[in-house]
Amino acid sequence: MSMSDTIIYMDHAATTPVHPEVQEVMKPYMDDQYGNPSAIYRLAASAAKAVSLARTRTASVLGARPEEIYFTSGGSESDNWALFSVCEARGFKDCHIITSRIEHHAVMNTCRRLERLGVRVTYLPVSETGLVDPAQVREAVCPETVLISVMYANNEIGTIEPIAEIGEAAREKQVLFHTDAVQAVGHIPIDLMNLHVDMMSASAHKLGGPKGVGMLYVRKGISVYPFIHGGAQERGRRAGTLNVPGIVGFGEAMRIAGESMQRSGEVTVKLRDRLTERLLNEIPGSRLNGAQDTRLPGNVNISFEGIEGETLLIMLDQAGICASGGSACSTGAIAPSHVLTAIGRSESEARGSVRFTLSDSNTPDEVDRVADTVKEITERLRNI
Repeated sequence: MSMSDTIIYMDHAATTPVHPEVQEVMKPYMDDQYGNPSAIYRLAASAAKAVSLARTRTASVLGARPEEIYFTSGGSESDNWALFSVCEARGFKDCHIITSRIEHHAVMNTCRRLERLGVRVTYLPVSETGLVDPAQVREAVCPETVLISVMYANNEIGTIEPIAEIGEAAREKQVLFHTDAVQAVGHIPIDLMNLHVDMMSASAHKLGGPKGVGMLYVRKGISVYPFIHGGAQERGRRAGTLNVPGIVGFGEAMRIAGESMQRSGEVTVKLRDRLTERLLNEIPGSRLNGAQDTRLPGNVNISFEGIEGETLLIMLDQAGICASGGSACSTGAIAPSHVLTAIGRSESEARGSVRFTLSDSNTPDEVDRVADTVKEITERLRNI
């Protein structure tokens, strides 16, 4: 019996299993089609063609041009690249970035590093549901502002930000706009042709693709400095031998997501709402974190009064249920979630929060088993 037969996996925001079709298309490029796409012989040409197809597939799902897609090692590299590139173009001087207080650590910690290099950063507050106010974005712009970076959807509480409105504000102020869309790509429709987004980050392993590969969308006409220096790969903007199997897998995962997103989203939303309703209705002192409606299809983040979230997670794991306390990148952190404190949760509420992230691979039976187990564990912990 495999581990997948014995567990209920509800941590899809942390990572997803690689889709069988993705594994299948990747395999030849780890076996006989192992050529380096930068070489000139036929074996290399086969790899280069596969990379080109993956680029086209990725672009087509996002409403972008293939030449606007740059493959990277993942979402964190893409975020770092976007922020550093814009500031480096100004020599890190007289630079101002606008971001939010609930960004992923790949943006937050990059901003902290840029501050040490002399860049000024404004961290905008959010509403109690985690929404950034486009009007506040507009008001924060000053003559030194070089970039606005606001995530498309929050990785902890699932709130989907008003990206179109923030993009309008950025265009009106003639400031570049980057969005970390790692949690959104492949899960909700994104049409870059009709959004005023200049750069966008994504990662393959959040949508049924392999780990270690991501992308940065750079709108045509936007000049970005390379983040990794070396050879002329990715049109001279991102050096390093291309991860051909990973890129092929990313392209296939995007193709699958493009075809199944609507159906998958509808199924996932029903499961999400079923779990949310049961937990809130059957467990006293439970509270939903994040927006009710403008929310990722699979995200359920709930604070349980008087419960230590870490203890609950350990007991869920013992029961064969995978969930998390928030971002997988924060596991082991001592401080409470910066996202939950930013939306007004107390330290104890933040520490008592658990995130379940579902997909259409989950079932109603699994939802009920999870709800029953959480209810049983919280009752036990409160009676100790």
